[in-house]
Amino acid sequence: MAIGIVKRVEPSMGSGLIASEDGCEYYFHKAGIKRPLTFDDLFGGERVQFQIETHEDGPRAIEICKTSRN
Repeated sequence: MAIGIVKRVEPSMGSGLIASEDGCEYYFHKAGIKRPLTFDDLFGGERVQFQIETHEDGPRAIEICKTSRN
């Protein structure tokens, strides 16, 4: 799993960006968030782990959950 910080959340679009430790930014949609975390729990700055999915529009983050790793 990849580790990153939620960089931006766009509530009106139900999506956002994660800045990953690998130096890349990954788009995410609220459907890619793993429960018990919800889209409404993300405001930016949260440390998360996630899977990277290949998508026709480019790679994106899925299975997003908060991590306590420092």
